[in-house]
Amino acid sequence: MPRFSIILPCFNAAATLPDTLESIRAQSCRDWEVICVDDGSTDDTVSIIDAHAAQDDRICLIRNPRKGPSAARNTGGLSYATGEILAFCDADDLWEPRKLERLSAIFETADPDAVYGQVAFFDGDAGARMRRSTVPDGPVTIAMLLGENPVCTTSNLSVTRQAFAATGGFDEGLVHNEDLEWLVRCVGTGRRIIGDPALHVLYRRTPGGLSSDLMRMRDSRTRVLDSAATFGVRPDARAEAIFARYLARRALRLDAEARLALGFALRGLRTNPVAFLFPLRRGAATALAALLAPVFPRPLRRALFSSK
Repeated sequence: MPRFSIILPCFNAAATLPDTLESIRAQSCRDWEVICVDDGSTDDTVSIIDAHAAQDDRICLIRNPRKGPSAARNTGGLSYATGEILAFCDADDLWEPRKLERLSAIFETADPDAVYGQVAFFDGDAGARMRRSTVPDGPVTIAMLLGENPVCTTSNLSVTRQAFAATGGFDEGLVHNEDLEWLVRCVGTGRRIIGDPALHVLYRRTPGGLSSDLMRMRDSRTRVLDSAATFGVRPDARAEAIFARYLARRALRLDAEARLALGFALRGLRTNPVAFLFPLRRGAATALAALLAPVFPRPLRRALFSSK
C-alpha cells in the first residue's frame, strides 16, 4: 500500500497534463500512486496518460465520463485509492519537488487530518513565479474559511483517506467552491487541518471564462454558508469584507475584467472597511489595485496588479 494516492481529475488537459505528471514523477518521495480520472476527454489526454503509465506502473487511468470534477475526485479517492493519504492535483497545476516529502513528515509528526501549504501563481512560465499565498498560524477554522480560504486550490489539499471517507467526499452538485464546502464540513465535524509555511503548489492562471467563474464562485457561497450554519457558524461583516477582498485579489491575480475587481473591492469597503484594508500589505494594496485597474490598459494592469 503506497503512502500517497494522488487523485488527478482530467478533462481535455492534453496541453498541460504532461508537465503536471512530470512534476509528480519528480517528487523526492517516491511512495505514491497516481489515479488519473478522465471525465470524457476528446483530445489526447487519455493517450498521454497511457504513455506515462507505460513508463511508470504507479500511474493508472480510470474513466468516469461526464460526471464533473467533484465526482472524479470522489471516484478516485473513495473507490480506487489504496494509499493512507489522498493528495489532490488538478491537471494544469505543478507541484514543488519536495511537496510529498514534507507532507509525509507532517502527517507523521503532527497527526493532522489534512494539510495544505503555500501556492504560487504563474502564467506560461513556471519560473516566473508571482507572490505566494499566506498560510495562517494554527488550525483552519470555519470562521476563517468564511473569510478567505487559505488552501486556495484543491491541488493544495492532502487528507487522510479515513477522514475523506468519513466526510463523504466532495458535494458532486457543486462546480465552484466544492473544496471550500468540504473544508467547512471537515472542520465542523471535528477534524484538524493545518498549514505548512512552505511552497507546495504552482497554480497555472487561466484567464478564459474568469468573469463568469468568479460570479459563480460568489453565488455558490450560499451552499458553503448553509453548511457552516449547520455547525452554528454564520459570517459577520468582517468575514464578508474579507471574502470580498479575496474575490478582488483573485480577479486581479487572474486578469479578469477590471470592473469585477473594482466591484468586489467597493463591496468589501462598504461592508467593513477596517477588515478589508488590514493588514495593509494585503488590504490597502488590493484596494489601490482594484481602484486603479479600470484606467490602465490590460497589459499594464496585468504587469502591475496580477501579483497583489
